[in-house]
Amino acid sequence: MSVAEPSLAGIDLPRVRRWLAGNVQGLVGPVELGLVSGGRSNLTYRVTDAAGAVYALRRPPTGGVLATAHDLGREWAYLSALAPTAVPVPVPVAYCEDASVTGAEFYLMGFVEGRVLADREAGLRMAAEARPRAAAQTVEVLVALHALDPGGIGLGRFVRRTGYAERQLRRWHAQVHAIDAPGLPLLDEVHDLLVRRVPAQPARGIVHGDYRPGNMAFAPDGSALAVFDWELATTGDPLADLGWLVSGWQEPGDELPATTSGPAEAPGFGGRDEVVERYARLSGRDVSELPYWVAFSRWRSACIGAGVEARYAAGHMADDGYREAPAHSAERGERLLLAARDALA
Repeated sequence: MSVAEPSLAGIDLPRVRRWLAGNVQGLVGPVELGLVSGGRSNLTYRVTDAAGAVYALRRPPTGGVLATAHDLGREWAYLSALAPTAVPVPVPVAYCEDASVTGAEFYLMGFVEGRVLADREAGLRMAAEARPRAAAQTVEVLVALHALDPGGIGLGRFVRRTGYAERQLRRWHAQVHAIDAPGLPLLDEVHDLLVRRVPAQPARGIVHGDYRPGNMAFAPDGSALAVFDWELATTGDPLADLGWLVSGWQEPGDELPATTSGPAEAPGFGGRDEVVERYARLSGRDVSELPYWVAFSRWRSACIGAGVEARYAAGHMADDGYREAPAHSAERGERLLLAARDALA
């Protein structure tokens, strides 16, 4: 009696298996795929071949994709360009731009076995003596990323001459209106304040767009092994990444929710001031405009949260338990928006 193949969102298993067999050197078929939970944007699958080799496959959601979002071609380009640099990334393996294989482009990369510090519990599971190194490495890798010349590593076609803040404000504002997100009046009010207070943006470095310990893998001693999720990467003011990192760096006793979950509440990771001081010292950058980027990050997080909720509600994401989690997105988003408004007023 044959065993039914598992149903995997966005994966035509026979076609994906054939494509991988024909395009990945050394792969031993057949492969098995399993969903890697944790992401709220692109779908990530663990791919194991018959010889035990492990890869990761990334593809967009099965629907609800807004313009410029979930750009796997961009993610693949950044991953490939960064692989030879000092910024640790998974090994790029193969890219499929033929949407007929499984309904969308996808790519395969090496699977990095490490500790992803996605929340306080993950931070507590890391050995206490390794936590300061993980915190330091988070900043050191960010400094290394921001020291790179995009054109010098083959990313010149992505260099934008317009301001990062202006582009991002237009993009996310359009997207929350496209999904008719709840709480639009407050989203619009904070958007308008951000537009009026955009600082000078002289730098043209690489901006990851979602840089945080939850998008990294660490060794048991706290060394950074890889940075993931480059779909939002672009060029612009590097302080945008620092603002995102700091706005998610929760400290014990904080009343305001973080923009993203992370490990920093666990003892040993240090506080936000230490993150900023280390970044400023190692990078040599002026961080005086950081408060703007923190407020911007809070507004952007509320926009992203509205989009994630809309995709799950419409059934465009795999069933990874998110829909069974406590409903907190709307309240959390409102609190972030109010904090951003207060900081900009």
